[in-house]
Amino acid sequence: MRRFLPDTFLILLLCTVALASVLPASGVFAKWFAVATDFAIALLFFLHGARLSRDVVIAGLTHWRLHLVILLTTFGLFPLLGLAFGFLPASILPKPLYLGILFLCVLPSTVQSSIAFTSMAGGNVPAAICSASASNIFGMVLTPLLVGVLFSAGGHGGFSWDAVSQILVQLLLPFALGQLLEPRIGNWIRARKTLLMPVDRGSILMVVYLAFSTAVVEGLWHQFSLRDIAVVAVAEMILLGLVLVTTAFGSPLLGFDKADQITVTFCGSKKSLASGVPMANVIFAGQGVGAIVLPLMLFHQMQLMVCAMIAQRYARAARSRVAPQAAAATAAVPADADQVGAARKGEPLPAETA
Repeated sequence: MRRFLPDTFLILLLCTVALASVLPASGVFAKWFAVATDFAIALLFFLHGARLSRDVVIAGLTHWRLHLVILLTTFGLFPLLGLAFGFLPASILPKPLYLGILFLCVLPSTVQSSIAFTSMAGGNVPAAICSASASNIFGMVLTPLLVGVLFSAGGHGGFSWDAVSQILVQLLLPFALGQLLEPRIGNWIRARKTLLMPVDRGSILMVVYLAFSTAVVEGLWHQFSLRDIAVVAVAEMILLGLVLVTTAFGSPLLGFDKADQITVTFCGSKKSLASGVPMANVIFAGQGVGAIVLPLMLFHQMQLMVCAMIAQRYARAARSRVAPQAAAATAAVPADADQVGAARKGEPLPAETA
């Protein structure tokens, strides 16, 4: 039953939203907290760059068809499905929440959870590492560009081309610096995942607190009802289900083996909260970021629970295939030392063994 329960990070996110609702940051404190948040996000992307091994990148580049399919799913299929929700009237899906769904559809894939689920299910882990990392690197440019195209085409506005340069400076530059220093500090950082986890989660919590503080001051909880949030949850269930079905049943048609099919399914169906919240803070600066981030937070927990169940099912299926093979191999091996010796000498085995 634990896979149906919210993870610790989601509980922390909910507590952060509750804190922002009761004690929102404002005035001088909000300005200094924003500076600290920018520094924490820059540190987060620096560590992401330093963690990523260049050997993994070089090895993964040879599997370009797999990576291309995952990128097309992440930045092609998802946005097209997101646009379809725009046909719902505002009385059913309020416009700010629809924009939040559309925004999560143009975000890159997750890194840690995509790799973890691929490994659990017996997929191609090196390819998952490369694809998930490439998704986040390309996403620093593709996400703001897609926001500009899709939001402008729908007449929603809310985007400035300056956001591209700001993301490159605030996110890509620290990432590139981390990659440059990876040969010197990469092993040290990878060996201290638990020590550096507070930077990962802490930076996201800081951005969420700042975003919801601004939204609460602007009257976020007076704009939406529980029914509105329930509609978003149902829409995201449909979105996630369509992508999972497409990747799971479409990847075999493209000629991928089982391990690669698993990689496509998990890397192509995720959306990154770690990258999405900082990007929203930059792209929608001065606007209602809380309403934009809220659908992403719901989708984050949803994808973790659903993909955990799918990964466990893949793992059970793999064990059921391996068990008969192992039993057959064990039965073919001589049972005792005398039989082993006879087999090595070319002598006939005892009748009962034969």
